[in-house]
Amino acid sequence: MKQKIAILGSTGSIGKTLLDIINNDQKNFKIILLTTDKNYKLLFKQAKKFKVKNLIIRDEKKYQIAIQKKTNLNIYNDFENFDKIFKNKVDYTMSSISGIEGLYPTINIIKHTKKIAIANKESIICGWNLLNKELKKNKTDFVPVDSEHFSLWYALKYLNINQVERIFITASGGPFQNLPLNKFKNITISQALKHPNWKMGKKISIDSATMMNKVFEIIEAQKIFNIPYKKINILVHPKSYIHAIVKFKSGMIKIIAHDTNMTIPIHNSIYFKNSEFLKTKKVDLEILNNLQFKNVDYDKFPITKVISKLSDKDSLFETVLVSANDELVNLFLKKKIKFTDIAKKLKKFLSLKDYIRYKYLKPNSVSSILKLNKYVRFKIKNLSI
Repeated sequence: MKQKIAILGSTGSIGKTLLDIINNDQKNFKIILLTTDKNYKLLFKQAKKFKVKNLIIRDEKKYQIAIQKKTNLNIYNDFENFDKIFKNKVDYTMSSISGIEGLYPTINIIKHTKKIAIANKESIICGWNLLNKELKKNKTDFVPVDSEHFSLWYALKYLNINQVERIFITASGGPFQNLPLNKFKNITISQALKHPNWKMGKKISIDSATMMNKVFEIIEAQKIFNIPYKKINILVHPKSYIHAIVKFKSGMIKIIAHDTNMTIPIHNSIYFKNSEFLKTKKVDLEILNNLQFKNVDYDKFPITKVISKLSDKDSLFETVLVSANDELVNLFLKKKIKFTDIAKKLKKFLSLKDYIRYKYLKPNSVSSILKLNKYVRFKIKNLSI
C-alpha cells in the first residue's frame, strides 16, 4: 500500500528535495497535499507531475490568479481546510514552511498525520510546548529535519536522555570564520550571503554568518531532547562533515557524520524503518583526518552569548528573540543597518525590561505567539531606523 504524504511548503528547497526523493520511488507514495505561499506556477507543475488534487496557496493575489487557471483541482487559500482534505490520517507530513508563519499549519496538521517531519525551526523554538502537547495527544511521531537535530535524534533514538553527559552541535563558522575582527564593520550583504558549504536562502545565510542560526539550533536541541542548556555546546567545524557529537555518562561517544547534503536527513526521515538504500559519496577520509574543531570566537560572533540569557523552561522570550533577530536581519538586507549592528542592537533590545518579563510567560496559544511576533518586529523597526 502506498504511503500517503502531505508537504507544507513544497516549492521551497526542503519540499523540492523531498519531491525528488519521492519521484525516484513513486510506486510507494501518494501525495495528498502540496502548499506554497506565492509560487503557484511551480505548485501546478508539481501537482501535475505527482497527480495531486489538493493545493493551498497562501498569498491572496496569487490564489485569485490560480483559481482562474485551474478548475479540476481543490485549491484553498488557508490552512482551515485540513478537515476537508484529510479523510484519514496521512502517513507522513513534511512541515517546511519558512518563518513563524509555519507555526499554525504545523500544529494544525498534527492530528491528521501519523508522522511529522519538521524543518520549520520557528515552530519548535517558539511553540514547542504547544507542538509537543498535540504530538502526545494525537500519538503522532516526530522527526526533526535540520541536519544537526536529525543527527542527534538518530544518535539518541531508543536511548534514555539521562544517559547523556553532553552534546555538541557543530557550526561551519560561516563565511567570516577567518576574517580579522577589524574588518567586520565593513562586511557587505553579498559577502554575508556567501556560505562556504551550503546553498540557502538569504535569511538563513545571514543567520549563519552571525551564528544566530546556531543559537536557534541550541534552543531547538534543548526543547526537542529536554536537555539543559549547560549540557549543550557549539563546536566550530568548517568542513560541516560532523553534524553532532554525543558524549554519554558511560564514557562512550557517538559522532554522526554525513555529506553537506539535506537529502540525507530528509531521505532517512521518510525511510527510517525501511532502511531504503541511498547512494552517497564514499567516506571522506581526508576530512576525517583533518576535522579542525574550534571553540566559538565570541569577539567575532557576540550574538552567541545570548544563550546565557535563556531559561530551560518554555517561555515567550524565545519568540521575542526570533522576532527581533528576524527584523534586524531584514533591516540589514535593506541596508538600513550594518552587519555588526545585528548583534549590538539585539543585545540592547533583549536587555529592556519590557522584554525580559517574557521569560516568565509561557506560550498558551499560537495567536499569542503571532501577536507578540508582530509587536516585537514593529518595535525593532522603530528603534533601528
